[in-house]
Amino acid sequence: MKKLRITINGNAYDVEVEVLGEVSKSSASAAAPVAAVSAPVAAPAPVAAPKPAAPKAAPAGGNAVTSALAAVVVSVDVKQGQQVKEGDKLLTLEAMKMNTFVFAPKAGTVGEIHVSAGQSVAEGDVLVTLA
Repeated sequence: MKKLRITINGNAYDVEVEVLGEVSKSSASAAAPVAAVSAPVAAPAPVAAPKPAAPKAAPAGGNAVTSALAAVVVSVDVKQGQQVKEGDKLLTLEAMKMNTFVFAPKAGTVGEIHVSAGQSVAEGDVLVTLA
């Protein structure tokens, strides 16, 4: 046994610690050292990885703009029927306290808006459809 003093957050604690495999001076003549033996441990069974959820399909006849990440919609910056140019901001997503802007991949008309502010979306979810 060893006596140690440990200080945690300014508080001192006196503890006694047994060092395994070490024979103390007082018990050296009384007991022979004992070898530590560990029992074999079975390996954990493999667990099948969960299948990722399939992304929501894009509506027929449209050009879907999908989410690149799981996030919360902060704002929708376009209206249905609005003309947009390639690179125009469509909406803002927030994930891990960082805003991500979603831009129009090409020019077109906003056909349908599939999300609203405050809504959670998963990666691959359809956000806006351009016509």
